[in-house]
Amino acid sequence: MNRLIVAAAVAAAFVVSPLAAQTPAPPPPPAYGVGIGFDAAKKALAAAEAEAKKNNWPVAIAIVDSSAKLVAFSKMDGTQHASVDIAIGKAVTANNFKRPTKALQDGIAQGGVNLRILGQSGVTPLEGGVPIVVDGKIVGAIGASGVMSNQDAEVAMAGRRGSSGEVTARSGRLQGDRRPASAAAQDPPAMIDRVRFST
Repeated sequence: MNRLIVAAAVAAAFVVSPLAAQTPAPPPPPAYGVGIGFDAAKKALAAAEAEAKKNNWPVAIAIVDSSAKLVAFSKMDGTQHASVDIAIGKAVTANNFKRPTKALQDGIAQGGVNLRILGQSGVTPLEGGVPIVVDGKIVGAIGASGVMSNQDAEVAMAGRRGSSGEVTARSGRLQGDRRPASAAAQDPPAMIDRVRFST
C-alpha cells in the first residue's frame, strides 16, 4: 500500500513538474522552391526602393534566389559603400538559414551558445534580411542596408510584400499565420519568423 502511495506521489510530482510542461517543438521551416524569377525580383526591388525613397533612406537592396545567387540589386544615390556587401550578405543569410536575419541578431544578443554563429563564415547576422515565401516554399530572400537595422528591415519587408507571392489570395494573410486577423494585419511576419534559432 505504501509503495502505491509513493508511486502515485511521484507520478503526480512529474505531471506538475516543468519536465511535463515542455513546449512543443517549433514547426520545421519551409522547404526551398524554384528560385524567384527576374520579373518577381524586379517587383520586389521596386517596392523596396519605393519604401526607401518614401522615407529618404539611402540603401542598397539585394535579392537572391533559393540557391542564394544574386538576381537583382539596387544601390540608391548617397548609400555608403559598405552597404553593398552587407545587403547581399543579409539576403544570402536569410535564405540559407531560412529565417529573417533578426532571429540571428536576437540569438547573438542573448549570448551563450548562440555566439557560435559568429564563427561561421559568410553569415551576416544583422536585421534587414528576410526570406521570400511563395506557396509555402522559400524562393529567395531580400536584404537591405544603409540605415538603422530596423529601418533596413522595413525596406526588406516592403520588398518581400512587393514580390506578390507572400500573401494568400483568400484572406490576405500570410500562409501559416495562425494569429488572429487583427494581429496579423498590424505586423505581417512570414511563417518562418516563428522558427526557433538553432545551429
